Amino acid sequence: MANGFGSHRRAGGLNVTLSRQPPALRFGVVILAAGASSRMGRPKLLLPWGATTVLGHLLAQWQELRAAQIAVVCATNDAAINEELDRLDFPTTNRIVNPAPAAGMFGSVQCAARWTGWEPRLTHWLISLGDQPHVRRETLAALLDFTASNSQSICQPGRHGRARHPVILPAGVLAELKNSPAESLKLFLQSQATDRALCELNDPALDFDMDEPADYERALRHYFQNDQGFPLK
Repeated sequence: MANGFGSHRRAGGLNVTLSRQPPALRFGVVILAAGASSRMGRPKLLLPWGATTVLGHLLAQWQELRAAQIAVVCATNDAAINEELDRLDFPTTNRIVNPAPAAGMFGSVQCAARWTGWEPRLTHWLISLGDQPHVRRETLAALLDFTASNSQSICQPGRHGRARHPVILPAGVLAELKNSPAESLKLFLQSQATDRALCELNDPALDFDMDEPADYERALRHYFQNDQGFPLK
């Protein structure tokens, strides 16, 4: 199959209705907030997003989508992120410290996989990147519904046949991730024998990440202006 996936399934476009999570899917969310945001020039997760920040938006989004537990991975002694989490009343007990954030994103993912604070009844874990606040709730809801129907697979959204983020991992895969020698999440996923299922979705927000100031402006335009019926550029 294309991209080396064990299966390639289509979930259709974005004409879906936000739904409550099926009982079979009890998922936790890992929000990665330990990056340096060097290309952006300031912390991505603290950028304004509507009436809140990117971090505030992500937390509210996953609460609305009925995540059973949300944890945020922070760099050691990151006062700014912790102050924002305090402002948002996010519990300190759900903050995971990454002592070596310079090692990259996969190090933060492994910190989350090794964390002992996860609720024991979780069936899946979703890895939420801080540079995708513009991905629409309908897209994420469709991915969650797709995962509930493909619960034994590693699930990702797809766009034009290419795998995108966020990634949803079943419990057994998260256990393997803890001590994986892989150098990146992409290489770890490629090494897995577990079936990988691609949920093809028609959301242009999946095509770009918010890495630089121009990306931030584009993300704002996509998310807010499109909600009001303005054309995307």
